[in-house]
Amino acid sequence: MDSQDRLEQDLPERESMEFDVVIVGAGPAGLSAAIRLKQVNPDLTVVVLEKGAEVGAHILSGAVVDPVGIDALLPGWREEEGHPFKTQVTDDHFLFLGPAGSVRLPNVAMPKLLSNHGNYIVSLGNVCRWLAEKAEGLGVDIYPGFAASELLYNDEGAVIGVATGDMGIEKNGEPGPNYTRGMALLGKYVLIGEGVRGSLAKQLIAKYDLQKDREPQKFGIGIKELWQVKPENHKPGLVQHSFGWPLDMKTGGGSFLYHLEDNQVAVGFVVHLNYKNPYLFPFEEFQRFKTHPAIAPTFEGGKRLSYGARAITEGGWQSVPKLTFPGGALIGCSAGFVNVPRIKGSHNAVLSGILAADKLAEAIAAGRANDEVTGIETEWRDGAIGKDLKRVRNVKPLWSKFGTILGIGLGGLDMWINQIFGTSPFTLKHGKTDAASLEPAAKHKPISYPKPDGVLTFDRLSSVFLSNTNHEEDQPVHLKVKDMGLQKRSEHDVFAGPSTRYCPAGVYEWREQDGEETYVINAQNCVHCKTCDIKDPNQNINWVPPQGGEGPVYPNM
Repeated sequence: MDSQDRLEQDLPERESMEFDVVIVGAGPAGLSAAIRLKQVNPDLTVVVLEKGAEVGAHILSGAVVDPVGIDALLPGWREEEGHPFKTQVTDDHFLFLGPAGSVRLPNVAMPKLLSNHGNYIVSLGNVCRWLAEKAEGLGVDIYPGFAASELLYNDEGAVIGVATGDMGIEKNGEPGPNYTRGMALLGKYVLIGEGVRGSLAKQLIAKYDLQKDREPQKFGIGIKELWQVKPENHKPGLVQHSFGWPLDMKTGGGSFLYHLEDNQVAVGFVVHLNYKNPYLFPFEEFQRFKTHPAIAPTFEGGKRLSYGARAITEGGWQSVPKLTFPGGALIGCSAGFVNVPRIKGSHNAVLSGILAADKLAEAIAAGRANDEVTGIETEWRDGAIGKDLKRVRNVKPLWSKFGTILGIGLGGLDMWINQIFGTSPFTLKHGKTDAASLEPAAKHKPISYPKPDGVLTFDRLSSVFLSNTNHEEDQPVHLKVKDMGLQKRSEHDVFAGPSTRYCPAGVYEWREQDGEETYVINAQNCVHCKTCDIKDPNQNINWVPPQGGEGPVYPNM
């Protein structure tokens, strides 16, 4: 019997609460599902658990939102006061960056689906705060600060609920003086909308083999800053995307600049996590990007307000796992509904919440519980989400296989074929996982990055400060290294310590202590991006939720 088993035996029994539907994650998918359930049947009891200290605290996205999902969920929203969709897109720019110059690609050459006409530049965190008000107004219970840390099963192996994490566990794993047992929240059905690489979704995908006959999920790391710029540099409604420099032509990624209201500009950089060079430093690539002559003038005389980072699902059509399992379903980015060339996923997250809610409400009305609601899985590919993802399914694998110049050109051609003919004749595979894509350091040369100037470019620790990240230090580390010896033999000795670079928060360090290289985990810096869980070459790091409410608190992100 291990220490965890002994601990479980000694703990008091959990208190429990029962609901019709338990939803994990107060993101666009989870909140939309909650709203829809109450729209269909106001008598349903619905609870939403959110690991952030408040709704929106852990939400980070660009974001330009296609309102198709919100239109379906809340048809009259445009006539309401106080909604967060304040800035409609007025202009679209697509740039290819070289080291010293840029070329703007003509909009007429872009497939129609890349147009942002009718879309809105928003803070997705504020959209979720607004949706939470709608949900609570309908009678949904929302519990922020409670991380769902465990799945609960019945004797038949069906999911019957989740348990929140115990509070007051000390660093040695033992209950401290302020120990509180987590709650069990039981439901007829459970929806998992944790976002990208959620810890419960990962367990469910493994337990029920939901990835069978699918391609591996693919990811990117998105790093974002929010700036207040000088009025003369602000162009409300401008959406600008770029690709090229500072990345080489074999490494996928790109940038965005979104001009919101109140002289605010969201700037972000995405690096596809299938990169090969372990010396690549996504945070530093982002800082370098801002110095480009086509980018830097926007921020001259401006002030950086916020910083954050988040992994992004990029596998699309081929990589979406089976959504349903006995007792529930995956929704939103837990399933991976991002449209990569559009750089949008929140509309599909909302639509997935609506679809799941409709099917669960129907099942509950028929007297069912804790079974598999197969309609969620069988219907999404033929609906709006499936149509959105299917027509861009080859863009990411083409980019990965042929590099930026040829790959993007072929991807654009494939999108045009889909637009003209309604389909394309093939579906490409993604191949390796992002972890398996990393190559040994011996095959690559270190990359030299300039020092930050503290005006336009910054270091990681000052950036993490702006994310308002906080974790109690006297608790077990929530970044679990399964085999520390393997980390030294492989991550350090073979791959030159890539976690010290791919982490956008400076969590990981290799330090010399007593003549030996020691792996140091600064878990208090973690912004919950999940990159380590994805990119570690040995899959030796497992991200689990810290005690409830901890992590970043993103304002207006």
